[in-house]
Amino acid sequence: MIGIINYGSGNIQAILNIYKRLNIHAFVANTSEDISKAEKLILPGVGAFDETMEKLVSSGLIESLNEQVLEKKIPVLGICVGMQVMAKKSDEGEREGLGWFDAEVKKLNPKNKDGESVLLPHMGWNSVQQMKDNLLFKGIDPERGFYFLHSYHFVCNNEDDVLAKTNYGNIVTSALSKDNIFGTQFHPEKSHINGIQIFRNFSEL
Repeated sequence: MIGIINYGSGNIQAILNIYKRLNIHAFVANTSEDISKAEKLILPGVGAFDETMEKLVSSGLIESLNEQVLEKKIPVLGICVGMQVMAKKSDEGEREGLGWFDAEVKKLNPKNKDGESVLLPHMGWNSVQQMKDNLLFKGIDPERGFYFLHSYHFVCNNEDDVLAKTNYGNIVTSALSKDNIFGTQFHPEKSHINGIQIFRNFSEL
């Protein structure tokens, strides 16, 4: 069973609809008890870093999340801001993140390597370059890519944690993987065939 964490944010219904079409059981995890029953977890996210962390703290779910992810090692997938809060901190706010990765979240560079302006936020479709083998990306078309919407990006201190990168004026991290922990800066729930494949692959990890 895949639990989609409900802390008051994220495209929960869109993810549920995809899993329903795939005939894969997924449910909304509203409580710590729900989280403890899940075999896999998805941490969605839409909005700002501090707002997301505040909602997670007020929901009372962080302790259960840490237990399931860090101690019991069940697979977890963070999406967009749901991935960014896995870092230690963000330039977007002042709150501490979950700290699951040795990483920080930085503002996207408004200039490319040639000094030309880059529109922010990074919005729309973009290709990805896979940096290592991982079942999460099985059957993905990297040129077709995924749908992005963000103004901040994930900066890993350990390059081994980077699953994929994307060029948006500058090279940025677009997916993460470390043991049982995964993240996508893009929105698979808005990415059609590739996004559906990501959700299918996650269910099979």
